Amino acid sequence: MSASAVAQWKGRAMDRILCYASLGVAILMFVVFLADFVGLGPFAPRDAKDNPFSIVDIFGMLASGVVAYLAFNASKDLK
Repeated sequence: MSASAVAQWKGRAMDRILCYASLGVAILMFVVFLADFVGLGPFAPRDAKDNPFSIVDIFGMLASGVVAYLAFNASKDLK
């Protein structure tokens, strides 16, 4: 990359990109944990009642929800 292309991504533009990227990853991870918890994900067992990792799914959804909230709140602070 040239020096002028790198200069475009500094400051507020980079902050916004990082906020929206972290928000997108948090939403994606929430959907993956939710699908696994419900039994629709690729890692879910055939019987949803026998899922030994349901606690991990719940904590994963909580953690991704917290990250999504923090990213959304940080993007509001940038405006």
